[in-house]
Amino acid sequence: MKRKLIYLIALFLLMLISGVFWGTWFALTRSLEAFTSGEFIHIGKVIINNVGIWMRILMPLTIIMMILSLWYYRYKRSTGFYLGLASFVLIIISLLITLIFMVPIDRQIIQWTNATVPPQWEYIRDQWKLFHALRTLSTLASFGCFSWCILAAMKKNKTANY
Repeated sequence: MKRKLIYLIALFLLMLISGVFWGTWFALTRSLEAFTSGEFIHIGKVIINNVGIWMRILMPLTIIMMILSLWYYRYKRSTGFYLGLASFVLIIISLLITLIFMVPIDRQIIQWTNATVPPQWEYIRDQWKLFHALRTLSTLASFGCFSWCILAAMKKNKTANY
């Protein structure tokens, strides 16, 4: 029962992270070119303020729960386990994209005003868009791999009981 609860919590947390990144990409990032610099600055600041603190809690908690899920995974030499490992690597890649690329761009955007927007703001916006898309892709792939990992464990547990 403890194992299943850990799996469920890890999967739920990973789903939340995937939803945040997917939702932002789906609803906003694909159409950034339609916004003026002032709109981009305003939207960027709002999003950064809305998710910044929560993701500092959610991402580490998710990673911890994924580690626990892999630790308690019964079938260490199975496809499911290796998919779980792949999922873990992909979420670490998402975290690294965030820390190395997204956070520095976000820190720039927070400092901007309509009067101080840099002349190369469109290039910075395009970089933000690219890294957001890569982070979204790696997070969705992580969610897919982890879901498969958990489903494989549940299937093996079910057949092992017979």
